[in-house]
Amino acid sequence: MYRLITLLALSLATFCALADKPVAPPAVAGTTQVTAEQLVEMIRNVPELVLIDARNHEEYTKGHIEGALSILDTDMTAELLAKSAHHKERPLLFYCNGERCLRSANAARKAVKWGYRRVYWLRGGWQEWTSKGLPVSQ
Repeated sequence: MYRLITLLALSLATFCALADKPVAPPAVAGTTQVTAEQLVEMIRNVPELVLIDARNHEEYTKGHIEGALSILDTDMTAELLAKSAHHKERPLLFYCNGERCLRSANAARKAVKWGYRRVYWLRGGWQEWTSKGLPVSQ
């Protein structure tokens, strides 16, 4: 009986922790939301695309989309972004862990605010990418 109560308590605690975690907004003004499949096409057809992984460095080193730069949303400055995207017309794509992560939405908002005009957002993020079995780098 004690094991059952402990299991129920742990399950409830996990559920509450997930319920408290924020959900990414349905859209980010000034960006174009893409799916993982659309991103695959962009990677193939838009060679100037800059992929930005807005997750923390530890998550990035465990795996990321090939060619993505690791720029934590809270560390991203206009100057740092300009090092990778000199022109405001350069297409940028931001992603993080998925719908329960706000990092890529925050980073994309900053890019739009700084005048970038071709900003894309993979709302489903790393979770969507890996759930579809798409290639990853480490």
